[in-house]
Amino acid sequence: MDQVIYSCPKCGAVLNPSGAVTLIASRAGVRVLFGFHPEPGNYQLFLPPGVDIPDGTEWEFSCPMCWASLACPEHRKLAELAQIVGSERRRLLFSRTAGERATYVLCGDDSVIESHGEHADRYDDTVRLGPKRAG
Repeated sequence: MDQVIYSCPKCGAVLNPSGAVTLIASRAGVRVLFGFHPEPGNYQLFLPPGVDIPDGTEWEFSCPMCWASLACPEHRKLAELAQIVGSERRRLLFSRTAGERATYVLCGDDSVIESHGEHADRYDDTVRLGPKRAG
């Protein structure tokens, strides 16, 4: 099985050099490093002690290397990472709302090859239509 590498879509920095996908998360003046499980559909978080993530709160995600926003330009409620599996580059989109389990893996032509989470159907229409046709 090929190793899955996650990287920043802006600067290309590897975001999971030792397992967890590490991002900067910010909301209402709080800025922390988040760790996400690297398996799409596994919603385990690795958080600093004392950090509260109330369900329903929306978070901004940034690259810890270049600080660029990871907000998906075509889907405002989702964040985006590059996912590299073997020699194939994909896009991984995930919900920016705490407690909302919605993840998509898109191939090079932006067609959905995987969707995960009990809330993924909330974005089916816009993600499956693709960025050029989403309204």
